[in-house]
Amino acid sequence: MRKRLIFVLLLLFTLVITGCSNDSDTKKAGNDPSTIDNVLKKKKLIIGTAPGYFPFEMKDLNGDFIGYDIDTAKAISESLKVDVEFKQFGFDGLIPALQTGEIDMVVAGMTIRGDRALSVSFANPYFKTGQVMMLPKKDTATKSWQDLDKPGKKIAVSLGTTGALLAKQLYKNAEVLDFEDFPSASMAMIQGQADGIIYDEPGVRTYELMNPDSVRGLYDLISSENLGIAVRKDDLKSIQWINSFLESYIGSPAELESRKKWFENADWLDKVETKK
Repeated sequence: MRKRLIFVLLLLFTLVITGCSNDSDTKKAGNDPSTIDNVLKKKKLIIGTAPGYFPFEMKDLNGDFIGYDIDTAKAISESLKVDVEFKQFGFDGLIPALQTGEIDMVVAGMTIRGDRALSVSFANPYFKTGQVMMLPKKDTATKSWQDLDKPGKKIAVSLGTTGALLAKQLYKNAEVLDFEDFPSASMAMIQGQADGIIYDEPGVRTYELMNPDSVRGLYDLISSENLGIAVRKDDLKSIQWINSFLESYIGSPAELESRKKWFENADWLDKVETKK
């Protein structure tokens, strides 16, 4: 009888301790400020981006950030009624910067992928795109990405991008070369260091507009994907806010004007900073 009583008391003690611990963890999680809370408190939104993805994020001749993603980020800050600051990174440096708190959000044409979602959380897609191939203009023989999967051929990619991951999955015989960004990869190809590039369709189309005598695109999609805004992992409150914002912003007069400006004409091309 005595042993049974001791056992019951120990069981009750364990249940009480566990309940208190869970309650404490729940309160702690619930009290952890979201990115949106922090942005509102400091009255500034810090956006991480990677210029060079035309026409999503670029720098003009004055060194200012411009592009469709930049317009989107500015619209977010206006909705929150806070200032916005842009910080430039190499594309593969964006997620680490988000994880360390150096930036509040990534708005950089980032494809929503399962491997990335292990490190950050994505809002709903704000743009649909796909991967295509870009070739030197003088190459009139290549008709598809498969034509370049041969020993001795080299495929240039932008480090950390979906195009880089896809190329390394597709090419079994050609060599895949990593470059810091798309402009660097493009220049290397033009200079004869590579035979082709795998990259997002809008970027390739814009680069061809800028360099019609040097490159040509193959616009049959190799893959398709959705672009998303990233925040720190499991920040559900911020994800919900961004989703609500996108619901009202996509298709609005402001978003349609931005889309028309960057995707339907090329008036801005001579105002963009390009790598030499």
